[in-house]
This record gives sequence, structure tokens and C-alpha cells, in this order.
Amino acid sequence: MAFLLLHPQEIQDLVSMDEAIEAVEKGYANGHEFPVINAPRRRVHSPAGVRISNFPGGVHDMGVIGAATRADHVIQDGDNQHYAYREHPIHVLNDSSTGELLSIVIGEPVEKTLGYTSLVALRTAATSGVAFKYMVRQGAETVGLFGSAGQAANQLLALKSVRPNIRRVHVYSRDPENRAAFARKYGPKFNLEIIPVTSIEAVIKGADVILCATNTNVELFDGDLLEPGQHVTGIIGGNVQLVQGGFLKKARREIDNRTVERAHVVATNLRESVITEKQGDLYEPIEQGIIKLEDIVELGEMARGLAKGRHSDEQITYHKNNNGTAASEIAVAMLVYEKAKAAGRGTMIDLISPEALKEQFAQ
Repeated sequence: MAFLLLHPQEIQDLVSMDEAIEAVEKGYANGHEFPVINAPRRRVHSPAGVRISNFPGGVHDMGVIGAATRADHVIQDGDNQHYAYREHPIHVLNDSSTGELLSIVIGEPVEKTLGYTSLVALRTAATSGVAFKYMVRQGAETVGLFGSAGQAANQLLALKSVRPNIRRVHVYSRDPENRAAFARKYGPKFNLEIIPVTSIEAVIKGADVILCATNTNVELFDGDLLEPGQHVTGIIGGNVQLVQGGFLKKARREIDNRTVERAHVVATNLRESVITEKQGDLYEPIEQGIIKLEDIVELGEMARGLAKGRHSDEQITYHKNNNGTAASEIAVAMLVYEKAKAAGRGTMIDLISPEALKEQFAQ
């Protein structure tokens, strides 16, 4: 038996955003149809702030089951979260019909035209892209963007992939130079008019879509600013262990309760993760009776046609991209493996089978 070992430098130019969105949608649809193949992310933290994130599961329609793991040294700096160190993630891919090891993929899968920009930027944006397909108004043209780093670029590309009429972006971040640099770089690259703005109100006013792609620990805006028909996407993935471990006094938030209260449709990747991690953006509104868990739509339900992300152009919709699961992690990694194998990349490593090993030691 043999498996394909892929190194970080071998996986940088393989996957487009369109392909990643399609794979992630298939993952969540498959996971909803057969729930025991997908599970909530599980995180553990050392006293020094080193975090291990684990993602077990698979996508049987892609022939894969396995696990992903990644290590980060996380620093909580007041209202924001930073990373002192990020190790290469590792994806272990097994055949979902036989159990045989297919590949070990070392490194961050990235969008081939953007390269490495930020931690799990491709997977996160592709997941948002699935929700964009069902929740953003057809013909949307204007975007309000919070954040001016790698996550923001990938989120914008995912939106443009499914809503090609997007032509104007108002971007805001804490550092004026960062948002100006973002506009200079990605305006021409995406063929968009990207305008740096100096206030939160300028981001939201007149936008069809509001993308939140920051490292904040606190709410970004007042939900009363929202206008009819707007869609909101938030991506931070808080977990209760940050509070239990003494790293934060309260759960991370990006979106306030008023946004949840005003939204006609609230969607998330996996409802179970909201409860297991007590994620502030949705768990606290549930605790306060603003929304019920069963009222939240899952991506898999939309992907399978069992729920609508939008019923009219006037509705406010909100997708909490609450965290990755194997439905997205393994889907994208399997795409990387298939494309790398077809390109003749990687190193085939022979392994003695468990049966042969047993026979060898029995002699």
C-alpha cells in the first residue's frame, strides 16, 4: 500500500475559488444527508496560548474521510486577536469506502490566483460562498467590507464568484494605510472600484452585502444601521475554551444582538457547533431568547433545497460562518489531492499493510 505525501510548496497553484465553493457545498450537503460523517470542530489550548484545532469527518460523495489538524500560537490583545506563530496544517485523507490512506497534505490550501494570504482563508471564503449563492440578492452590486487583509480578499473573491455584478466596494479597517493599500492592490486585480472609507456608517449605507473579515473580539457595528435587503456575513469563530482558559473575559463577538433580531433568515454552518463551543454571536442571542436554535438554517439544508436563504429582496439575511468542519476542510483538501495527483506532484510513500505487519511480528 502507498499514499501520496504533499508538501506546502506543491499545493499553492491548484484550486480556484469556484472549485472550492462547489466542493464545500457538496461537503455540507453530504454532511446534512448523512450527519455522522461530519462533526463539530474541537479545540484545545495550552496555558501559553497554543491552540490545536481538530476537524474529523469527510465527504463520501468525494470518496474521502479523515481529519485535519492545525496549531496556532494565539495572542489576545484587548479587542483583537493575533497570531504569534502558525504551523502548517495537516490533512489526513482516507478512502471513505475502504479506509485506505490516500494522502497526507501538509500546508495551507490556497486560492491559486491569490496564494497564501491568511489562516484558512480559502476554506472560510468558500464556505461563505455557499451562503452567498442562497442569501445574497441577485444583481447585487455594492459591498461594505470590514477588514483589509487576506480574509477580506478571499471573501470578496468568493462573493464575486457567485455574484458577478458586484462592481463597488467600500472598505474600512483600523489602519488607514492598510485599507488604502487593499484598494490599490485588489481593485485592479478583481476589476472592482474599491473605495477606502473612514467610518462604519459609510461601510453599511447603500451596500447590498456586508462582509466582516476582521480579527475583532467585539461587535463591529450597531444592527440598527442595517437597511432592507442587506446580507451580512461574519466569520470569527469564538469558542468557550477562551473564556474557560482565562484568555478572555467574555466570548468573542463580531455581530451584535440587534442584527440577529432584525434578520429574517439566520444561517450557520453547523448548529451543533454553536452549542458545543458556546459561540457568542449566536449562543448569547439564544440564551437571551432573541432566537431559537431550531430557527437557524444550516448550509446543508440550503444546499439540499430543504430551506431558503432568502424569501424576498427586502429581507435582511445573516450568515454566521461559525467555524470550519471536516465538510469544508476535507472537501478542499481532497480537491488539492486530486489535482496534485493529476499533475504528477508529491511523493508516493510505500507502507507495509497492517495485515503484513501483523504476520511479520507473528513469525
